Formats: sequence, structure tokens, C-alpha cells
Amino acid sequence: MSRFLRAAIILMFVASCGGGSSKAPRNLDNACSIIKQRPKIYRAMKKTQRKWGVPVHVQMAVIHQESKFIPDARTPVQYVLGVLPMGRQSSAYGYAQALDATWKEYQRAEGGRSAKRTDIKDATDFMGWYMNGTRDVTGIPLSDARGQYLAYHEGRTGYLRGTYKGKSWLMRVSSEVASRSNTYRSQLASCRR
Repeated sequence: MSRFLRAAIILMFVASCGGGSSKAPRNLDNACSIIKQRPKIYRAMKKTQRKWGVPVHVQMAVIHQESKFIPDARTPVQYVLGVLPMGRQSSAYGYAQALDATWKEYQRAEGGRSAKRTDIKDATDFMGWYMNGTRDVTGIPLSDARGQYLAYHEGRTGYLRGTYKGKSWLMRVSSEVASRSNTYRSQLASCRR
């Protein structure tokens, strides 16, 4: 076998190993399955719970809704006339779908310049930081997945203005987040052993 062919095979093998999975865990309806497949997610969320007080099940439900646990998730591309790409719907990116401006604010306040939206530790810390700010501004308890999600989606000012009230689809989604949070809480109680 030639050196070039051998080097190409080795390079393809190393590249296929990649730097982590950008696919969602299997069975997103089961918290135990998620943390068994990706224990790093659970460790990051426990750390955020200790630091910020946001329950793991609330974090999991919001991340499920925002990115389905895909580290490099992005909003869809918009098209003009159905064919010409116009750009993405927003700058939301990563596990927590944090917007560029909000992420920069977090980096200045907490995360440092090296914090990455594709790193589960940084993403959950961001959520803890943001949800604590939401509690301080709006009074929404950290354990209220529905309220926290509405403020997360609409922004704190939008939440206080009640912008979500005219969005029936968002009201439905926030109820789904609350339901998933309760399901995850029950599941986590049984899989911690």
C-alpha cells in the first residue's frame, strides 16, 4: 500500500472519530436514557443546579425544546421565492439556542470569552444565569418551566409586556415544556440509583 493511500485512510479514520456527536441522543422522551447516553449532560446540569438553583428537569425540558440536545443546532434558513437563501431566522445557536447579543452579555458577566454555545457546561451555565436574571426581573420561580420558557423565548421585557399572550402556538409549546419538565422530574427520581 502506498504512503499516500495509507495516510488518506488514517486521515479519514481520524476525521470520522470527530470531536463529539452533533446528533441528538436516542429516545428524547426518557431522561434516564439521555443521561445514560450522555453523562456529560447530566453532570453539567447538576453543576448548574448547584450554582444557580435551576432544577435539572427544567434545564432538560428547555434544552429539549430549543435544540433537542444537538450541540450545534441552528434556526432554519429562510428563502426568498422558495429558492434564494436569505439567511437564518435568528442568530440562535447551540444547545440553549442563545442569541448572539445575549451570549455576549453572558460572556461579559459570567462565562468569559472562551465560553462556547456548543459546550454543554457553558450552555447550562448560561441558562442558569439567564433564568436567575429572569426570576429577579419577573418573579418567575426557577422551578416554573412554563413561565421560565415563555420569558426565555420572548425575552424578559417581552414577557412583562405579555407578548406571548397573542401567540397561541407559543402558549401550547410552553405547556409542552412544562409537561416534559414534570415527566423528566419523575424519570430522574427513578434513574438516579
